Amino acid sequence: MKAALLVESLTGNTWKAAEMIGANLQQSGWSITGLSPVRKPDHASIQNADIVLVGTWVHGLFVVGQAPWGAGALAKLPAMRDKKVAAFCTFALNPAKTLDTMTRILESRGAEVVGGLALHRGKLGEHTEIFADRLVSALATS
Repeated sequence: MKAALLVESLTGNTWKAAEMIGANLQQSGWSITGLSPVRKPDHASIQNADIVLVGTWVHGLFVVGQAPWGAGALAKLPAMRDKKVAAFCTFALNPAKTLDTMTRILESRGAEVVGGLALHRGKLGEHTEIFADRLVSALATS
């Protein structure tokens, strides 16, 4: 399988998570077609990928108003008609419905969202392994 990664990161945590996910997928025999910012997506990398992984960070108040940062940028991604996509977000306290919001936005771009996971910024190693393992397993059976 070939994966492209698109990331919206403020402090570097989400970018680091994307790099870790990419490394985990490569250990499973996948190739990475590219890692680029959501706001400047590498169109060739998306086109050449079997699946696109889209990550952002959660913003909002401590217990209310959580949402994916850069939702407007996600909505401006190129059309991904029938392209498989998986979403991930990094969070500190509570991701709330961030993945649901991301799924709706990505589906509006024509993507077939096949899953997602919220990654606690204090457990990136563990959570990125879980995300990659679930992705590999899910796509091996499809």
